[in-house]
Amino acid sequence: MLKLLSFLPTSWTIRLIQQVGLLRNSYTLGVRVIVEDETGGVLLVRHSYLDGWYLPGGGVEREETLAEAARREVFEETGVTATEDPQLLNIYLHTGGTRRDHVGLFHLANWQQAETFLAPNAEIVEARFFAQEELPPGLSKATARRLKEFRAGTLLDSSRW
Repeated sequence: MLKLLSFLPTSWTIRLIQQVGLLRNSYTLGVRVIVEDETGGVLLVRHSYLDGWYLPGGGVEREETLAEAARREVFEETGVTATEDPQLLNIYLHTGGTRRDHVGLFHLANWQQAETFLAPNAEIVEARFFAQEELPPGLSKATARRLKEFRAGTLLDSSRW
């Protein structure tokens, strides 16, 4: 299925994923995770079915907490094993597409490498750490905004929720 999605235009792929999600739920709930290395570099991924670089993350499964989903998605996509619960920074409503897509943003500072650390898989073609001053071309707009807010310390401003 992921190979088929890689042949479609990105806008179609996003729309298709959102519509399938809505068949399962009246809203979608996902997570993204800012994973930092010892130098302050941030972990980004490139998907097999979307263009650009994103924070690792994905959908929350039935009977799964946001934090559990964050840990699972980071592990599945990058081979990073959380050694403590990630910290919830904020929850966003993505108003594009279905206008029902909620995303919890987490920060993970303490982790260790699993056997699959940064190894490509069916979903992820590349995963790398980037210095904040050297973010890659093709960074998604939402990822760029979240990283800018994170560095500025504005994510925990409850007046913006």
